[in-house]
Amino acid sequence: MATLHFVFGLPGAGKTTLARELADRERGLVFIEDEWVAQVMTAPITSIAEYREIGRRVRALIEPLAERALRIGVDVVFDFAANTKADRAWVRGIFERAGADHVLHVIDADVEVCRARVHQRNRERPAGLYFGEVSDALFDAVVPHIVRPADDEGFRVSDAGQSARAK
Repeated sequence: MATLHFVFGLPGAGKTTLARELADRERGLVFIEDEWVAQVMTAPITSIAEYREIGRRVRALIEPLAERALRIGVDVVFDFAANTKADRAWVRGIFERAGADHVLHVIDADVEVCRARVHQRNRERPAGLYFGEVSDALFDAVVPHIVRPADDEGFRVSDAGQSARAK
């Protein structure tokens, strides 16, 4: 049975690094949201509303591909969609419709360590991780919307540690 892996963590926690490692280890198809966002955005993202709209469009593209891959037995890894209850419900719909298993990987990381990593990403602009400048104001606006998964959501959770995967 195919498995949908998805990752929870603050910006800069190491979600992309972990997602790529999981895809390599599980021989899965990985969807890195930032790579997709970079392809569909027409101007720098400056607000949560803009990010949500672009994210909605990206997810509409990814959803049928991920569901199809799971149906034919290919593991899928999402480097997104685990940071809010609504996002996790969306992921649940995909793996349940596909008749697949799931694992929610949780990265616990200190907010100031993550902020420093985002600053580094802004400076270095690494391919596959950088889709535009993330200001402190945007970082601070996003963080309160990130909600740790609760036990009553019923996900199979894997603790990825204290940002051990971030590089």
